[in-house]
Amino acid sequence: MREIRKDSQELVLVEDGQDVAEIHFKPLDDRTIVIDHTYVSEQLRGQKIGDQLVKAVVDIARKEGKQIFPACSFALAQFKRHKEYKDVWAQVEGE
Repeated sequence: MREIRKDSQELVLVEDGQDVAEIHFKPLDDRTIVIDHTYVSEQLRGQKIGDQLVKAVVDIARKEGKQIFPACSFALAQFKRHKEYKDVWAQVEGE
């Protein structure tokens, strides 16, 4: 059985009592969240689990009226791939 556990600064996918994927995020300032780490276990790679975790953080940011700075390379790739995340993407000039 899979479930997502939300802590104050991470979402963790738990399967049969084991942590199998996670995304870590934290406040950068009052208006911005930084995603600084994602992990998906080898047995779940290729199943778009990481995509789902990034989307979950995007949903949190939208609900809280915040922007996201994707410092993690996987999260940054997702933001570049999904134009619909533009509304919450805190971009640095030149990106």
